[in-house]
Amino acid sequence: MNEHAQNAGTTVEPAATAGLYGRARMWAMLAVSLSVLMALLDYAIANVALPDIARDLHASSSASIWVVNAYQLASLVSLLPLAALGSMVGFARMCRFGIVLFMGASVLCALATTLPALAAARVLQGIGGACILSVNIALVRYIYPHSEIGKGIALNGVVVAIGVALGPTAAAAILTVASWPWLFWVNLPLGAVALVMAFSALPAVPPSGARPDIAGSLLCMLAFGALVMGGDGLAHQSGIILSCGLIMVGLLSGLLLIRRESGLPQPILPVDMLARPDFAIAFVTGLCGFVASNFYIISMPFTLHDVLGMSAAETGLLITPWPIGIMCAAPLVRRLADTVSAGVLSSIGLLMTATGFFLLWSMPAHPTAPDIIWRTWLAGCGFGLFQPPNNRAMMVSASHARAGGASGMVQVARQAGQTLGAMGVAAFFALFAEGAALNCLLTAGCFAVFAALLSSSRLLAGRRADKPA
Repeated sequence: MNEHAQNAGTTVEPAATAGLYGRARMWAMLAVSLSVLMALLDYAIANVALPDIARDLHASSSASIWVVNAYQLASLVSLLPLAALGSMVGFARMCRFGIVLFMGASVLCALATTLPALAAARVLQGIGGACILSVNIALVRYIYPHSEIGKGIALNGVVVAIGVALGPTAAAAILTVASWPWLFWVNLPLGAVALVMAFSALPAVPPSGARPDIAGSLLCMLAFGALVMGGDGLAHQSGIILSCGLIMVGLLSGLLLIRRESGLPQPILPVDMLARPDFAIAFVTGLCGFVASNFYIISMPFTLHDVLGMSAAETGLLITPWPIGIMCAAPLVRRLADTVSAGVLSSIGLLMTATGFFLLWSMPAHPTAPDIIWRTWLAGCGFGLFQPPNNRAMMVSASHARAGGASGMVQVARQAGQTLGAMGVAAFFALFAEGAALNCLLTAGCFAVFAALLSSSRLLAGRRADKPA
């Protein structure tokens, strides 16, 4: 029996994989949610402060973007190695280490006096965030019994939506009363609470005891890092030869990684799970879904501000129905995720999202605020219906022994999709002198339709993607 559950006086099923009950489950999910919220708030919180950071640190606007890129790149390239390490040392221990590293890096960010120092601290923050995010869904799988895991993943999805949505809003509120270093100081009290709860409430999952795969980790980081940097260079049409070279390095590293990891019992890149059609379909569906969402998230402010002439405040308010829609879908998806196939729920959700994007793309020349709000809300509701069942399909298609690898791949699908979406938007704005923002909305809808068709193939093939390996 879990030690915390014994101390809390709650009931836990005998098997380690049977989940927690009563107060033990509530406190464990609160610990996971707080740590995830902290990591995701900082994913977007620095965007709003880039002009202030560039001015105070005497850096150019283009150079200051590395405050954001450093966090995102460090998080993406380290996700899978850290997920594998989490399986070896224990998911709860990895989460606690991530919180401590994140808090320490936040102090370094707040004290930074040069842009390189701030970017380096953001790299550490990104790694700390990856420690948390790489194992959070694996922890959810041990917090909830198999029959209710969809409820836990749906709640996790709501926390993700709140974290992403609150980032810019929280940053704007802080910057109205304090300077940009306080964007990082505020992580300390939140992190302290999350750390105390992580020590007292997270379930004790036995570590696998496997040895670290140093060579595989380095190949994984090189592959993802080179592909992202090369793709970003091509999207911005800068350093074409260097960018193509980086992409070739990334592809070669990826091939070597696949060859090395094939047949290993605990691979860094879970090639054995990707060989399963149910897992592979869920992964690519998630990837395409997040490509679609980031095409919308990044381009919609330009549509509202540049095309429709909205103010910055109006733009922020008119994007808010997206996370509200995701949260509105949560009660329904919590009831259905464990009983209705992901092929049904995710496909319906993605079609709703695509419909919302197409309706935004085809709005009248002078839309009213309600015209924008209900279309955005519809897209958000669809995304909230799609994400938890698809994540559940990925998690339960892997055995409990591979929960760390599956959890890491869920986060890779999200972050890689967001990165590809951001590159796509950058490429559109570089290629099209006019209409780039609207073309991005059309492309977002097309990606969502493709993801819906891919998701529905689970039904055509007779797969429910809900049987563990």
